[in-house]
Amino acid sequence: MNDNEVYAECLRLLQDGLPEAGPAGADGGLDFLPLGLDVDGDIAVVTFLRLPGTVHGNVPPFIEGWTFHRRDGEWMELGGGGGCAVDEPLARRSAAELGGHLQRYGWGRTVRNANRLLPWGAKWVSQVRLRAAAEVTHLRVGKRLLPVPPHGHTAVVWGARRAPAIEALGADGSVLETLSVDGVLARA
Repeated sequence: MNDNEVYAECLRLLQDGLPEAGPAGADGGLDFLPLGLDVDGDIAVVTFLRLPGTVHGNVPPFIEGWTFHRRDGEWMELGGGGGCAVDEPLARRSAAELGGHLQRYGWGRTVRNANRLLPWGAKWVSQVRLRAAAEVTHLRVGKRLLPVPPHGHTAVVWGARRAPAIEALGADGSVLETLSVDGVLARA
């Protein structure tokens, strides 16, 4: 697999959305699986799981998140990053196993107006990658309601200076946990 294939798949997901069923394994000859997608206006994040033992040898599985900005109707990649995945990354865990209803395992920030002439006035696109417990069916981010896929991996994107509160919701709509990520990104 190369980054061009991943980029093409990210663009397809931004256009078509995530498939209804969560990934169960590699199919279609790809060595990565789409995990999450969040679009907020003209910014987005796409996350995926790279599988072990592919073109890069016997590398353990890891999860990446790429941020995008829509300019003139076209999605432009801003950047991304990733890290090693836990054992059995597609297995859903309970809140007791995760240590809470939401587990934050990745975050980042990329600049969306890098072509500005002066060094000040940067506008950022921030993202956080989360693992939701089995009891969580949706995330509420401001006024947006994001479904949690069967594997529990989600991503949230925002363009404001302050990170939004992320609420984990149960099947009955009750708030199971509220997560603040402002302090994490201030240190990033």
